[in-house]
Amino acid sequence: MGQLLVRDVRPLGGPARDLLVQGGRITQVAERLQAPEGATVVDGRGQLALPGLVDAHAHLDKTLWGLPWRPHTAGDGLAALIENEHRGRAELARSGVTVAQRAGNLLGEYVAAGTSHIRSHVDVDTVAGLDSLHGVMEARAAYAGQVTVELVAFPQSGLLVRPGTAELLEAAVRAGAELVGGLDPAGFDQRPVEHLDAIFAIADRHGCGLDLHLHDGGELGAFTIDLVVERARALGLAGKVTVSHAFCLAEVPEPRLGRLVEGLAAAGVSLTTVAPGNRPPLPLARLRAAGVAVGLGSDGIRDLWSPWGDGDLLGRAALLAWRAGARRDQDLAAALEVATVGGAAVLGLDGYGLEPGCAADLALVPAATLGEAVVAHPPRSLVVKAGRVVSRDGDGR
Repeated sequence: MGQLLVRDVRPLGGPARDLLVQGGRITQVAERLQAPEGATVVDGRGQLALPGLVDAHAHLDKTLWGLPWRPHTAGDGLAALIENEHRGRAELARSGVTVAQRAGNLLGEYVAAGTSHIRSHVDVDTVAGLDSLHGVMEARAAYAGQVTVELVAFPQSGLLVRPGTAELLEAAVRAGAELVGGLDPAGFDQRPVEHLDAIFAIADRHGCGLDLHLHDGGELGAFTIDLVVERARALGLAGKVTVSHAFCLAEVPEPRLGRLVEGLAAAGVSLTTVAPGNRPPLPLARLRAAGVAVGLGSDGIRDLWSPWGDGDLLGRAALLAWRAGARRDQDLAAALEVATVGGAAVLGLDGYGLEPGCAADLALVPAATLGEAVVAHPPRSLVVKAGRVVSRDGDGR
C-alpha cells in the first residue's frame, strides 16, 4: 500500500498540519513533514480535514438513484407506505433495473461526498426473500476499498404478522448480514415481547448486532425502549444494540425521559436519528451528557418512501442543526460530531479519527470553520479511504 502526504490541512478546524499516511493509517500529524521517497503528495491548501463521514442509518436497497424522477404516490401512514413499496418494487423488478445497480449508483454519490462507513438496512420478507440482501452485497463488493458497508437484515413488512420472516432474518445473518433488525414491535406487530424475544434470540445465537426501527411515539415507544434495555443488559450486548429513530424520547415528559436516558446509557444501547422534518428532534445534548452514542443517517434516499436525500452527510448534519435551532458555530459543530464521531461510536469503529494510528479515512472541505462546513456543505475536494484517494472535487478517481 502506497504512502500519502497531505500537506497544509486543518484537522477538525484546528491549526495547519501535514498528515502522513502509510499502510492505510495515519502515522504522523505535524507541521512541515518530510515526504518519504515515492510518496504521493497532495496540497490541502489550508482546507478543513474531517474524518470520514458515517451514515449510521441508510436503506441502499430502496433507492431510485440514477432513475428518472418518480412522483411520490403513497398514502399516509406506515402500512400505506409499505404497500406502495411492494407495488413499486414489483414494477422495478419487471423493468430489469437491479438492486445492485441502484445501490451502486448511490454508493458512488456517498464516496464523492466523503462517506467512509455506512450501516444499511436491507428488506427481508416472505415475498422477496433475500434478493435485496444479495443485491446490496453485490454493490458493496463493487465499491470495496472505497466505502465500508455493514448490513442489517430488516423486516420492513413486519415480523410476526408475516410468518416465516424470523427464519428469513436468521438466514440473512448466515448469508452475511452483520446485524438483525426489527420494526415497531408494539405499534406494527402488536406483540412487542415476542417480537423482541425473536430478534434478540437471533442476535444471541449468532453473536451479531441488533438495530431496531422504533417509530412508536410517547409511552408506547418508551415501553419498547424499556424492553430493549432489559434484554440488552440480560444478554450482555452493550455496544451492540441500536434503536433507530426513537421519536418517543422527544415526546415523553420528565422524569420519564430521565429514566429512559439513564437506562440506555447503563445498557450501552445507542441511537440513530435522521433529522426528520415531521417529528420533534431528539434531546441530543441530554443524550450526549449521559454518554449515549447517537449517530446520524440519511434514511431512504430518493425512493418509494420519500423523494428527499442525496447521500451528503454534511447536508444531513445541516438539517439536524436547523431542526435543533443551532446558530452558533459550536452548536453547528455538534451536529457534525453526530455525523462523524457519533456514528463511529454507534458502528463500534476502532481507530476512528485524525490522530496517529487512526485509519486513513478522511475528507477535505473548502470551509473556514466546522460551522461553515455544515451550513454550506460544499463539495469535498479530496476523499481518502484506507490511505487511497478515491475522489477528487466531487468525482471518483
